[in-house]
Amino acid sequence: MESQFDELASLYEDMAQWPFRRCMEIPNVFAVLGNLAQCDVLDFGCGNGMYSRWMKQRGARRVVGYDVSDGMLHYARRREEKDRLGIEYTSRLDADHEGQFDLVLAVYVLPYASTQQELQAMCAMMARPLRPGGRLVALPIHPDYVRDPSYYEPYGLRMTPDGPDVDGGRVRLDLCLPPYDASVTAYCWHKETLENAMQEAGFLPVQWVQHGLLSPHENDESGGLMQAYWRKPHAAIMNCQR
Repeated sequence: MESQFDELASLYEDMAQWPFRRCMEIPNVFAVLGNLAQCDVLDFGCGNGMYSRWMKQRGARRVVGYDVSDGMLHYARRREEKDRLGIEYTSRLDADHEGQFDLVLAVYVLPYASTQQELQAMCAMMARPLRPGGRLVALPIHPDYVRDPSYYEPYGLRMTPDGPDVDGGRVRLDLCLPPYDASVTAYCWHKETLENAMQEAGFLPVQWVQHGLLSPHENDESGGLMQAYWRKPHAAIMNCQR
């Protein structure tokens, strides 16, 4: 998993300005996170640290960014040296992190569990850092994403089932907005499978928020481009409480 992302940190920084992220994903995620004041937050799979920085700037008391990609962490740490926001970055979660956080955010992490065992282990790993009553906000591939690879091309994505379209089926995700050209392999899990994995990790029944929380009319600067994405987003938002 980590080798897919070591060279993509600067690209992910640019992607924050792509319409589907700027107009839909990012505002929806923060609407679900709510007031971050006095919250201790773990950014699980923090990548280049974008969400970590934004959460700290929005008032989070403590932010820890965790990732297994050396390239992503190197980028995030260099930004922290420059910005001095007080964010910690780590490649290890241990007993010192257990029960220490009010929120765990996991943006596009669940899609990289390639087996049900990996999925269950990942959900359990996300649960352990939370205090009782804490929340996990996670973004998996939407179980009902459109399988036609051309559907998301206007948003810079090409999503192609790679092999049988089954629970845990492999998906090739190509970034195709010029001048960008990169691919990663991900996995799409059925709604019931994701819910079961969360409940086995100790979470209450999952709230599915999806990206329709804000309509494209409320936050669309792209002349209607986001209408089709709003109807069929490529990712969902899971709001899970312990």
